[in-house]
Amino acid sequence: MSDTTAAGSSGPEIISPELISLDTDLGSTKEDVIRSLAARLTAAGRASDAAGLVDAALAREAQSATGLPGGIAIPHCRAEAVSSASLGFARLDPKVDFGAPDGPADLVFLIAAPEGAGAEHMKLLSSLARALVRPAFVTSLREASTPDEIVRLVDEVLNPAPKEPAPKAAAVTPPAPVSTGKHATDETPAPAPAVRHVVAVTACPTGIAHTYMAADSLVAAGERAGVKVHVETQGSSGSTPLDPSVIAGAAAVIFATDVGVKGRERFAGKPVVASGVKRAINEPDKMLAEALRASENPAAATVDGTAAAAADSDAGSVGFGTHLRQVLLTGVSYMIPFVAAGGLLIALGFLLGGYEISGPAKDIVLNNSITNLPDGGLATYLGAVLFQIGSLAFSFLVPALAGYIAFAIADRPGIAPGFTAGAVAVFVGAGFIGGLVGGLIAGVVALYIGRIAVPQWLRGLMPVVIIPLFATLVVGALMFIVLGRPLAAITSGLTDWLNGLSGSSAIFLGIILGLMMCFDLGGPVNKAAYAFAVAGLNVNDPATLRIMAAVMAAGMVPPLAMALASTVLRPKLFSEAERENGKAAWLLGSAFISEGAIPFAAADPLRVIPSMMAGGAVTGALIMAFDVTLSAPHGGIFVFFAVGGIGWFLISLAAGTVVAALAVVGAKEFFRKGPSDAELDPEIVPAAA
Repeated sequence: MSDTTAAGSSGPEIISPELISLDTDLGSTKEDVIRSLAARLTAAGRASDAAGLVDAALAREAQSATGLPGGIAIPHCRAEAVSSASLGFARLDPKVDFGAPDGPADLVFLIAAPEGAGAEHMKLLSSLARALVRPAFVTSLREASTPDEIVRLVDEVLNPAPKEPAPKAAAVTPPAPVSTGKHATDETPAPAPAVRHVVAVTACPTGIAHTYMAADSLVAAGERAGVKVHVETQGSSGSTPLDPSVIAGAAAVIFATDVGVKGRERFAGKPVVASGVKRAINEPDKMLAEALRASENPAAATVDGTAAAAADSDAGSVGFGTHLRQVLLTGVSYMIPFVAAGGLLIALGFLLGGYEISGPAKDIVLNNSITNLPDGGLATYLGAVLFQIGSLAFSFLVPALAGYIAFAIADRPGIAPGFTAGAVAVFVGAGFIGGLVGGLIAGVVALYIGRIAVPQWLRGLMPVVIIPLFATLVVGALMFIVLGRPLAAITSGLTDWLNGLSGSSAIFLGIILGLMMCFDLGGPVNKAAYAFAVAGLNVNDPATLRIMAAVMAAGMVPPLAMALASTVLRPKLFSEAERENGKAAWLLGSAFISEGAIPFAAADPLRVIPSMMAGGAVTGALIMAFDVTLSAPHGGIFVFFAVGGIGWFLISLAAGTVVAALAVVGAKEFFRKGPSDAELDPEIVPAAA
């Protein structure tokens, strides 16, 4: 057995013979192959839960296929179920389709990394990925006759022997130039023309394999074309940014990424060719040729600090709906820190100064000080200060939402017009809806202004002056003159409708919000419900306070329910890792961190998620039925002082938690997923008849 370790660190080797399957039939689909290799890793103690590893690998497959030209596939993932960085290998007979453009694969590496894998492990895994673009290594894998030989080949790639220093060449005196009778200046050889070079950035969502394979493919294509290619790999094993002088002298830029490019503004003004990361692996020569053509074409798309790029039809592109979701989620994710900080400070202000502080807080802060206290004393003064700080932070909610929606579309030049659009939305009373619409318009306008062909001398000014100026002018005028009043009317109508909800209508809204909060545990649907609640939060509007209470309470249900099920009700139905996660989930759920249930949902989505949604719906309905209110947008049980009707809040939360926990226990007990369930604990294996 090999003694390969993670770059000399202690721990199990990356690959060993028991993780290798040669010339075997592992099934007819890539799911079958991944499941078989995951079972090998789990049996060898490399993963705590085969199902969790399979789910993580298939989730990565859903983003883009991992099949590569030449009959190779590299399914890979990072997952909490993985205990140590590992490689599973299969040489398949028959081949299985992994989505490669030239047909099915017979060589499959399952690359599994722990969620918090260290840089050294990631470097080893990326070294393997890079080796797979070398024909000699691939041929050796096909010709190997034993698992030990495969281990040796991989070991040589992961831990190459140090090279012997090359002997110094003897100095050679160049021959004297032969006189031709010409002028001396004619006899001196002309300097060689400067070699053009291209810069590139490669990145994939996981940052383990495709990132580095794409980099090596582009470098090799450059060698074939006589062009130097400098690549910045933005992957999990670390990234060394390209030298600014190298970027400045580049003829063109290649972006081969499935995720956003970090520091995109560094490449402003350069001709660009953009695609998904797999295209750089499959068609590196073609991409390089396109980049070189773009460098000679004044009308070519350029990097201008915006998200503008050549429109390529490739594996890395996404549909309009997916892109729109990503844009909106970017805005929401940047908005949430303003919500959390501002909302919690407002709640603390209420705790110290009482709810009546909301009216006179500004005057108290301006007209009093720590040595000149208002009526009510120090508590009232500090409450007013906290309330005012929180209110100011909270006032950035809609501008931040709009600004970062525009940023997701047009990068940095979209921020100023986006924030302006959000501020206008607040000014005209269009609120959250106005921020969404204004941010989208600002981003699109900035994007298309950035695509206008301009002289080379003007390109440097585009992202910092021209685009923000004209995009802000356009979106500001549209919001004031055309869209402001209609959007304000829609917002006002929605507010009036919410205020008028009572009885069964309010309960139905609570059910819908509860289902949304528990559907994807911090994903787009969860974030949409949360953003809806916090954007409308108004301490003087009871309807918005009830919605906030329903959203927070329902969002607390999944982690609390999984904690109850895995540590109290039926721990033997869960793996050891899940039971440990369950202990942490008590605190996460209490603090309103829905993501505490993700490890359970990732391992068993079909039984966990519907159970959580049932509990969330119960809690949401009860909150609305009992008219519970909440004036803080975050904090869970720790902002109990901001809850109106704390007793009913706790009863509603407990009811939903119990329903969800019983549902998931019942689902696991009566709808077994397969043999892996029985492996969790011998006591749950039914006795043979």
